[in-house]
Amino acid sequence: MKARRLMNAALVAAALAPGAEAACRQALAIGLDVSGSVDALEYRLQVDGLAAALEHPEVAAALLAMPNAPVRLAVFEWAGQTDQRLLLPWAEIESAAALAAAAGHLRDSRRRATTHTTGLGAALIAGGRMLGDQAACWKRTLDVTGDGKSNEGPRPRDVRAAPALAGITVNALVIGTDAANRIDHAEVGLGELTAYFRAEVIRGADAFVETAMGFADFEAAMVRKLLRELEVPVLGLAR
Repeated sequence: MKARRLMNAALVAAALAPGAEAACRQALAIGLDVSGSVDALEYRLQVDGLAAALEHPEVAAALLAMPNAPVRLAVFEWAGQTDQRLLLPWAEIESAAALAAAAGHLRDSRRRATTHTTGLGAALIAGGRMLGDQAACWKRTLDVTGDGKSNEGPRPRDVRAAPALAGITVNALVIGTDAANRIDHAEVGLGELTAYFRAEVIRGADAFVETAMGFADFEAAMVRKLLRELEVPVLGLAR
């Protein structure tokens, strides 16, 4: 722990040094589950909920805490094994205007037709490849949301050690669903699904699973998750 604090302090000092090159303290790629089990209303609750969570005062403060070493953010959708789409290309969140532009871009997105299958392993690889373009960032984090188990393509457990995910922390936000509305056989109860994501999906020493009781709870759950994973190194921690 002390060694990590000393490293963070050194990185902060380097970022703030006169003439220092632009630094990136964290690259964050967020993959949203938009498979067939997610209806039009749930899609908007998820995408608009993410936009609102990014603009939450505490989350915004964490994102903007180090303008000399900002967070880089990208968002993509995923469904079946070959069904991923970029929603927000890599954006450097160095100002309130940049944050507002990213949130607005998400709110302007529109649902497209997707497969009914759930290719979670393929989504992990897609997110890992995106983060491969951000190797200079001090930390790289992949978030995936999901309301069901993978039922197409490689299993998540089989790709966690893939080269594309090397050095990347994978966190998850699991979404509970009403049993009466389930149309995807990959869906299970929230408790079982949380255990599945914890055992099969997340990776990294500080990786974790956040839960939302349903899509209506998505925004609040995303706020909790972002506050937990957005790291702001502080020089004083080196003492």
